[in-house]
Amino acid sequence: MIIAVDFDGTIVEHEYPRIGRERPFAAATLRQLKADGHVLILWTYREGPLLQEAVDWCREHGIEFHCINSDDPLATGATGPRKVNADLYIDDRNVGGLPDWGAIYKMISNRWSSRRYISELHRDHQPEPKRGFFSRLFGK
Repeated sequence: MIIAVDFDGTIVEHEYPRIGRERPFAAATLRQLKADGHVLILWTYREGPLLQEAVDWCREHGIEFHCINSDDPLATGATGPRKVNADLYIDDRNVGGLPDWGAIYKMISNRWSSRRYISELHRDHQPEPKRGFFSRLFGK
């Protein structure tokens, strides 16, 4: 699967133009997704020296991207508005916000939608239905 990943607010806390603290488990999850065979694209608003800072931060944390701000591995960093071709986009500006990275990994590795992930969470935590007087007596 080709996965486009935003930087500010997604991999790190949003403190643009500075680089914020890593969001919990972001780097580890991205390294695992790459190890699982997914293609990762860094898809960010950053350009020029600010983009290079983000790329360097990712490399220092063991994250290597197939492409940067492009879906063409031979491109040298697009400028201006860009839309990359990907199967999935991970961005803090999603409707509903950014799930935690554990949830993101579980959804991707199981190929679940967010709706399916939530239903699986609720399924595991359903309380036992209350039983009425007769069902307690007769086991039904």
